[in-house]
Amino acid sequence: MVLRLLTLSLILVASTVAFAQKKVHQTDAAPAPIGPYSQAVEANGLVFVAGQVGINPDTKKLVAGGVDGEVPQIMQNIQQILKAAGLSWSDVVNTTIYVKDLANFQKINTLYAKYFEKDFPARTTVGVADLPGGASVEIAVIAARRQ
Repeated sequence: MVLRLLTLSLILVASTVAFAQKKVHQTDAAPAPIGPYSQAVEANGLVFVAGQVGINPDTKKLVAGGVDGEVPQIMQNIQQILKAAGLSWSDVVNTTIYVKDLANFQKINTLYAKYFEKDFPARTTVGVADLPGGASVEIAVIAARRQ
C-alpha cells in the first residue's frame, strides 16, 4: 500500500514538473522588449504578459497625449501579445497597473473598462515615482488558458 502511494506520488510530481515547461510568446505587432525579458511567458496554462507602456511598435516611440494616448496603445500592445499566444481579453484573470499620478485613476478606469465586457479580472493599481521612457502608465496582465 505504501509503495503504491509512493509510486502515485512520484507520477504526480513527474507529470507536474513535465507540465511546468515554459513557452515564450513573441509578436512584432507589439513593441520589442528593451531589456532581457520576453513579451510573454506561459507556464502551467498561465500566460504572464510583461508590463507594457504606450510605445507604438511601428515608431518605437511613446505615443503623445499622456494617459489618454498611452492607455489605448498599451491595451492594443497587450491585445496583440495575447493574440500571439492564442488568447483574448476574456482570458485575462489579473492585471497590475502602475501609474505615476493617481489623480488619473478614474480616467484610466474609463479607458481600461472598454476592453472588458464582464467577469472583470482581478486588478491592482500602484502609484509609482517613475516609469520607463517617461511613460505615465504601465500595465501587466496574466491570462489563463482554458482547459
